[in-house]
Amino acid sequence: MRIILFTGKGGVGKTTTASATALRLADRGLKTLLLSTDIAHSLADALAVELSDEPVEVAPSLWAVQIDTQGRFEAAWRDVQAFLVDMLARGGVDAITADELTVLPGVDEVLALLAVRELALTGNWDALVVDCAPTAETLRLLALPEALTWYLERVFPVHRRIAKSMRPIAALLGRGEALPPDTLFEALLRLNDELASVRQLLGDPAVTSVRLVLTPESVVAAEARRTFTALALYGYCVDLVIANRVFPAGDDDWRRGWAEAQQRQLVGIRESFAGLPVRELAYRAAEPVGAAALREVADALYGALPGDDPAPRSPVSELLRVEQVGEAFVLHMALPLAQRAAVDAVRAGDDLVVTVGPNRRVLTLPSVLRRCTVSGAEFDGRELRVRFQPDPALWPAPLRPANRPRPKPGRRTASGEGRSGG
Repeated sequence: MRIILFTGKGGVGKTTTASATALRLADRGLKTLLLSTDIAHSLADALAVELSDEPVEVAPSLWAVQIDTQGRFEAAWRDVQAFLVDMLARGGVDAITADELTVLPGVDEVLALLAVRELALTGNWDALVVDCAPTAETLRLLALPEALTWYLERVFPVHRRIAKSMRPIAALLGRGEALPPDTLFEALLRLNDELASVRQLLGDPAVTSVRLVLTPESVVAAEARRTFTALALYGYCVDLVIANRVFPAGDDDWRRGWAEAQQRQLVGIRESFAGLPVRELAYRAAEPVGAAALREVADALYGALPGDDPAPRSPVSELLRVEQVGEAFVLHMALPLAQRAAVDAVRAGDDLVVTVGPNRRVLTLPSVLRRCTVSGAEFDGRELRVRFQPDPALWPAPLRPANRPRPKPGRRTASGEGRSGG
């Protein structure tokens, strides 16, 4: 199973490159499904076909689907919405208004994630190609599983205990219906389990990779760099950068000016994303719509020869690992392209809160680090290193690391460090 996510700033060509990649995979004989997490779907327009909420075969070995988030909301959140509507109705809100108010913010992003998981778990596909929403929505989408898991593990049990203890009192006062029913708590717990499965699936670099699509312009390239850093923070693997709509050199001043400006940007892009392949797509004379035009895009992107694999397995890199140095431990976290001034790390109880600009991740520390104190941290421009020293009160002398046999080295990844959120 292979999952490829395409993201980037709005209008850079995510849908086109995702569709072209899906066609190339299907032409290689892989049973491929193309879908979008963007509310403003444009897959049907790019493929020049009609799509529905059920997978439709649009070419040999290629299916496409347009997720109906409204229908999925009504099916998955009926218990939650019924409670909220009833609560608003008791407050004097009319039924139609209450129904509108109970459409939870961000629910489309949740349901899009669950749709990816559901379709992947069917086992019907060799590859899933996901046309993601613009960058900001994609980052919220990918950060959501850990964030909600953290909330449901830390805060939700308290809310549930309070509701349970208050239910007898509320019943005596004739207000028992104002408390959340057990079905609501059960629905949220199911959501927690499903999103944890999503995080495991999308965070596995052997299965899932992200491709950044950009145009060689300063504003777009700057956002792509920030996205690359944020994806590393959240533990997602990027395997390719696609520079789309590159102007060919021309004789007139207008084309020559654009071509020279873009070439300067491409030099910076290749330097910024050193270690990642950067592939260029020329600005085409016509909009690539339909299977034939999209196959031409795939030829330009991946090579005209059928042996050029559009979805090679990415080498597994350790975005997050812990190593023992003497009695101390060092947590290493890759943060490529991050600015030193934008990086911050704070210990908060059993968690390490890492902030990079507007993005934040709360890492639940493994048990060995919970028994340590933070003795220092540094960021060298690519990697954050946080040093932990065993707390004498929690590590009696006979049990301290220096007095114990050193464990065999093992790989620790972001998903293996314990549940987290931000």
